[in-house]
Amino acid sequence: MSLQLSPYLMMNGNGKEVIEFYKKALDAEILYYQSLGNMCENSDYPIPEEAKELVGYASLKIGNSILMLSDSHPGQPHQIGNQVTICITADDNEKCKQIFEALQDNGGQVIMPLQKAPISPSYGIVTDRFGVTFQIYTKMQQ
Repeated sequence: MSLQLSPYLMMNGNGKEVIEFYKKALDAEILYYQSLGNMCENSDYPIPEEAKELVGYASLKIGNSILMLSDSHPGQPHQIGNQVTICITADDNEKCKQIFEALQDNGGQVIMPLQKAPISPSYGIVTDRFGVTFQIYTKMQQ
């Protein structure tokens, strides 16, 4: 079983600018990029026209590390201080479920229940009892 932890940045509509900045400042390489409109075009949650060009999901390689980021979805509040989360990636749905449940134990708060999402067969967001927010997801099978 594979398990990976990566920083995940939630931006306030300036995700493209952040990507360009990190490309120059940190010699980042774009591994993956998808706009919010393309990512959610068949979603049950329609994206307003003005938000379709926002960053839906991007991953950047910086040295030997991966940095993930996206713009906040319309209607989700963006708070300075909460824009950095830790993304836990596993290759097994059961492992994701186990981690998700363990992090919500003893006072953790579910932000988004573990569910199927456009980027993963199992994706959810939980804040542990210490106030650290984690995005948990299973890798898509290639």
